[in-house]
Formats: sequence, structure tokens, C-alpha cells
Amino acid sequence: MGTAGKDERARTPAGRGNALSAGDDPAAEAIIMAAVDVMARHGYHGTSVRDLAEAAGVSPGLIYHYFGSKHDLLLTILDRGMDRLVESTEEALFHAGDDPADRLCAIVGQHVLAHTRFRRESLLGNTELRSLTEQARRLIVSKRDTQQRMFDRVVRDGVVRGAFGTPHPKEAARMIVTACTAVATWFWESGPMSPDEVAAVYQRMALDTVGHRHDARSAARGTVTGR
Repeated sequence: MGTAGKDERARTPAGRGNALSAGDDPAAEAIIMAAVDVMARHGYHGTSVRDLAEAAGVSPGLIYHYFGSKHDLLLTILDRGMDRLVESTEEALFHAGDDPADRLCAIVGQHVLAHTRFRRESLLGNTELRSLTEQARRLIVSKRDTQQRMFDRVVRDGVVRGAFGTPHPKEAARMIVTACTAVATWFWESGPMSPDEVAAVYQRMALDTVGHRHDARSAARGTVTGR
């Protein structure tokens, strides 16, 4: 990390950017949206505060007013993205019922849909995590771990109950999350499949990955259940 980056974070109030939620202020939201766009195209280190200000139509001073530093702006983007993903996945799981296959399809569907709707935020999360300070990075990683543990529990429960036949539940859960996250790297709104269609394909592949023991009820399942 260069000297400029260290100086920038040295004047950053701890947790200031991280505490800002979406919609708190129209100007702050415009800055966040501009940062997502510009950083996704040019990278964190290839983007200056002046670039962000120009894209958002605000002064550089206003960015420092709301976020304290470019680093805390990045942290805000990644943190709220993880909060949104974890909360929506928890909600999908809550409404999924008791069947292990339904539960897996629910969280897979939600995870895929999130990574088609928020592609640029996902790409930033995967490429710019290294740009955070150690403390900020631990925060984001802990939330990623929370998301992964939901998949771990669902797959493990399915194995215990005899619905899934994989002898490697932990590895299967990790593979599913990795594959679903990677949708953000190739999905395009103008592509041949809609987000729901992609989610349905990944749900079926997830069931295959865990060795789902198909029955008449699950064979009839063909819609996205993780919405």
C-alpha cells in the first residue's frame, strides 16, 4: 500500500463509511453508485477521489464529509452488499419450509439472484477485498463466513436426513457458493437467460452436486424457490 493510501486512512474516522446505510442521503447514495461504477471499471487504486466526485457530480470535499476517505467508501460498498446478501438469504431460508431440497434451492436461488442484480458490487467484493485494511477485511470476511455457514448447515442437514448422498458435504457446500458467486463474472442483462432462468439452472446443479435423492415431488420442482 502506497504512502498516499496510508495518509488517506490516517485521517479517516473509524467506521465512518461503514456506518452509512443506503438511502440516508441522496448525495451519499449518488456517491456510492458512482463509486461502484467507476471502481468496477478502473479498480480501487485506479480511481481517485476526484474521479469519484466528477462521476457523482459532487465536490471531493463532500465525499470526505460523508465517508472520510476513499477506503471507507469502498468498505461501505462491500459491507452493505454483504449485509444485503446475508439478510435476503436468511429470509429465503426462513420461508423455505422443512424439505432439505427446498431449503437448498431457496438459498441457491437467492444467492444467484443477488449476484445477477448486483454484479458490479460482487466484482468489487472479489477483486478489491485486498485493498481494505486488515481490520476492515476481517469484517467483510466474517460476513462471508456467515453466508457460507448457512449453506454448510443446509447441506449437512440434508445428508444427516438422508436427502443428500454426498460424502463431502462441506466441500459440496463450498463448491456451490463459489459457483453461484461466479455468476457475476459472466452474467449480462442482455444475455440469453434471465436471472430467474440462471437461478433455476443453478438450483438443479446444486441438487446434483449434493447427490440429491430425487423423488416424484422433487422431480416436479422446476421453478426458482429462493426468491
